[in-house]
Amino acid sequence: MTTATETQQKENGFLNLIFNIVLPVLILNKFSKFIGPVWALLLALAFPLGYGAYDLIKRKKVNAFSALGLLNVLFTGGLALLGLNGFWFAVKEAAFPALVGCFVLGSAFTKKPFVEILFLNPSVMKVDLLEERLKERGKQVEFHQHMKKATMWLSASFAFSALLNFILARKIFTNIDPALPADTQSLQLNEQIAQMTTWSMAVIMVPSILFLLGIFWYLMHGIKTHAGLTTNELLKEN
Repeated sequence: MTTATETQQKENGFLNLIFNIVLPVLILNKFSKFIGPVWALLLALAFPLGYGAYDLIKRKKVNAFSALGLLNVLFTGGLALLGLNGFWFAVKEAAFPALVGCFVLGSAFTKKPFVEILFLNPSVMKVDLLEERLKERGKQVEFHQHMKKATMWLSASFAFSALLNFILARKIFTNIDPALPADTQSLQLNEQIAQMTTWSMAVIMVPSILFLLGIFWYLMHGIKTHAGLTTNELLKEN
């Protein structure tokens, strides 16, 4: 018999990225001059809100990616509507990875550190086998401590991303002359947002991926040490 867990739909990372990040940013950057900043903000909000609602109905879980996408659009559009730029956009760019890092750090002191949720996916790894081996060896406490340390390293990677975001944003988001026409100000701000989006992919994503690879290696090293399982033994065959 198929269980509820098995029939539950998997989260689609590609659609998450498109609906929660790419489309809202494109709308804020390109549509403001055609439909106005307020309507562009509302249209941009519709995508993460709609996808989050769809995902909640389909998977019975709150989509954290959609929540972050909503906050990102609200802050970006809100700052633009208020006529704020420069330093405040740099603060906004740093705030999101910092907030995520705080959430991840807090999870390290719970029964289920975030690294466990992120990497130990039952659909990919033999989690039951891992728990069985840890119990046989009496290494549950030691492994939990290992997961806690891995989660703290992950939170450090978000802190590093926040710092890089702030430095990059301070270079890109310069103050816009309030004496300029509103359309010109909006155009300049949209160009800065587009530039930030482009550069952040290279400057921030690459170090983040390297961090994740290092944390995954650290996690698998702990699994081998405490449970005696290799990566091949732990991964499920498709």
